[in-house]
Amino acid sequence: MDFTEAKHRIEQLKAILWENSRKYYVENAPTMSDYEYDQLMHELEALEARYPQYATEDSPTRRVGSDLETREAQASTGREFAKYPHKYPMLSLSNTYSIQEVEEFADRASKTLESAFTWCCELKFDGTAICLTYRKGKLLRALTRGDGVMGDDVTQNALRIASIPETLQGTGWPEEFEIRGEVLMPYESFDRLNHERELQEEPLFANPRNAASGSLKLLDPEEVGRRGLFCTLYHIPVGQVDYPTHDEALKAAASWGLPISDKRRICHSIGEIEDFIGHWDTARKDLPYATDGIVIKINELACQSLLGYTAKSPRWAVAYKFKAEQACTPILSIDYQVGRTGAVTPVANLSPVLLSGTMVKRATLVNEDQIRSLDIHEGDWVYVEKGGEIIPKITGVELSKRREGAAIPTFPSTCPDCGTPLVREEGEAKWFCPNSQGCPTQIKGRLEHFVSRKAMNILCGEATIDQLYQLNLVTLPSQFYGLKAEQLVMLEGWKERAAARFLESVKASLDVPFERVLFAIGIRFVGETTARDVARHFGSIDAIASASREELLEVPEVGEVIADSIFRYFLDVENCREVEALRAAGLKMRVEEGAAAGKSDALAGKTIVISGNFSISRDDMKALIEAHGGRNSGSVSGKTDYLLAGTKPGPEKLKKAADLGIQVIDEETFMAMISEGNRFSYADNKADAPENLFPSDTVQKRSSEEGMSFPEASASSSAKGKDIPSADNLMEPTLF
Repeated sequence: MDFTEAKHRIEQLKAILWENSRKYYVENAPTMSDYEYDQLMHELEALEARYPQYATEDSPTRRVGSDLETREAQASTGREFAKYPHKYPMLSLSNTYSIQEVEEFADRASKTLESAFTWCCELKFDGTAICLTYRKGKLLRALTRGDGVMGDDVTQNALRIASIPETLQGTGWPEEFEIRGEVLMPYESFDRLNHERELQEEPLFANPRNAASGSLKLLDPEEVGRRGLFCTLYHIPVGQVDYPTHDEALKAAASWGLPISDKRRICHSIGEIEDFIGHWDTARKDLPYATDGIVIKINELACQSLLGYTAKSPRWAVAYKFKAEQACTPILSIDYQVGRTGAVTPVANLSPVLLSGTMVKRATLVNEDQIRSLDIHEGDWVYVEKGGEIIPKITGVELSKRREGAAIPTFPSTCPDCGTPLVREEGEAKWFCPNSQGCPTQIKGRLEHFVSRKAMNILCGEATIDQLYQLNLVTLPSQFYGLKAEQLVMLEGWKERAAARFLESVKASLDVPFERVLFAIGIRFVGETTARDVARHFGSIDAIASASREELLEVPEVGEVIADSIFRYFLDVENCREVEALRAAGLKMRVEEGAAAGKSDALAGKTIVISGNFSISRDDMKALIEAHGGRNSGSVSGKTDYLLAGTKPGPEKLKKAADLGIQVIDEETFMAMISEGNRFSYADNKADAPENLFPSDTVQKRSSEEGMSFPEASASSSAKGKDIPSADNLMEPTLF
């Protein structure tokens, strides 16, 4: 690797690690396993050691991850915690998955320390860090880790955790001291919480760690108390208590009524440490809460002081991480599920097996190619593990257990939901059901898209949609607007308050601007940005419905695929009738006067991709781009003019921008660009079509252009069996 390659890889690794750190600490939604994250961190450490000229102070190798919420997060959640500094920096531990590296760590300590010492080995709890300060025996403050220097004040929430005492007992505690530990959610509480959230149609937590972290940051302390959290404490910073060893300090803390784990052992050799690790690698499966490793600390506090700290971690401790838990279990059957976009996904039903404290019964097989690459046969015993202890996945087959003559699974040729023959377009990995108008799963998927936050923002989850669909109350989006309170309260699980809140959100959706209405109706490939561009170009739904392919292609960034999709959408008489029903319900079907007017034309003709965090929300930043004549795009391409990068931008976007030679600008540069803009008026508004163009007129006009005869429309909303263009998506959302 030459110097240029090393610099590029270091910058890439830093961006990846910071992004995943944010997802882990702030969003509580990790997308990378601990093992993958740690391996990338080790690679970065090695590169920075080899090329120190590229090591910077803001590197994740020198700073801990931060759970401090950004202004954007505070604005979106409506919460803001007071922040206080930690008396002593709250650092992270160095991680290893290798006993050999534990031995090397022990050897380094032995060579540095002249006196004899012992080791204190403890469980590594998989929760969220907390720092408690007691003054005169009373809890003064509870802080999250934050960025290691400053933490969020969650004292009122901590007081609702039963295991955290407000007042210490016994005697001998210092006038004031800090003690650190972990807030955990037991598996039983986790399962109960997710069951409650499922009933309320709220997103489920991926694992107990995420649930504990999210619960600790709730606005309502009473709700925190109901979450079933508990706390375990394991560290008093050196200098705050007068004890010779870490173990004795913890015993004293336990006598004061503090929750200290008794699952620790004093070890005198590497052999004893390995025995402790081996014991808990198996025994942890019987614990009521999540653990992900063993922490090995030098027990003598004087030795800890002598060894000190790096910028990020103590030199007197290391964490040995358990590898992802794996189990071997037979496949009972394979289901083929139809997704919201028509994609058919195979899912293995497994003989239940306990992994990381939860019973795993199902695991996705992704697609037909994955089944073939794993060489899965019916009834095979397969290895299942939880990537990052989050999502179960099948990693291999135990061939020694395969039955003689076991058959290879046959992928269905027709849709398991509606029976329509499946299609697989060239270059696609998945099979799709093309019956988008008649397939129940796809119909419900369109309803879910219609009510989503960036579309009509109606208070309606997946379970509610399924209930309304099964009762034939809502099979088309327009039918949401005909529901009555007296209908809803008669349904199972509905109460007057829930019905009122739902109907209020339906009424509020009538104020949604036309750009979002166009996005909400779910034209294939028409994402959020495209819907806005098309809406503002034509000005009304009638002008769009009347447009030819050539006219649609006049919209910037609308290519042949999107133009053809829009054109064909309005060829379908049922689609046109649904649009008219939505108009009759009161939805906005034209751009409101002044809605497309901007503040300047400073960014006229410029396509901008945003990535990272900014001083304002991402939605506000996108609105600024549009207000000054620019166009937002979700992905970097040769048509991109600028990549607007905030803090912790996406590494893939940075790499692609560099490869394409696209200019990367920061927020300060962007603000300077728009501050010099000139006022302009929006003129390109093709809103001269009749206000109520009858759908059949549009259909007949289109049919004549195509040289086609259009069949009479059925009164039924089902289009099963029609010749419908194949689709891999009902819409193409803008992703960041």
